[in-house]
Amino acid sequence: MADKNELIKEMLEMQKKFQEYERQQGIDPEEYYMPGDDSPLNGYRERYHELAAQVRELASEEVNFWK
Repeated sequence: MADKNELIKEMLEMQKKFQEYERQQGIDPEEYYMPGDDSPLNGYRERYHELAAQVRELASEEVNFWK
């Protein structure tokens, strides 16, 4: 598993790219939830969710939190 800071850095980069795309193109909810294969948002939600879950796991381990 990657370092927590690396994961957070990737999440912040993803957010930055998302915000830039939103400013330039605007985002239709359908494109966000069901992006086409050629959409820059293809895989975005899944990857972001994966990163968030990894960060949550690492943070839980740091504070010795039992689920």
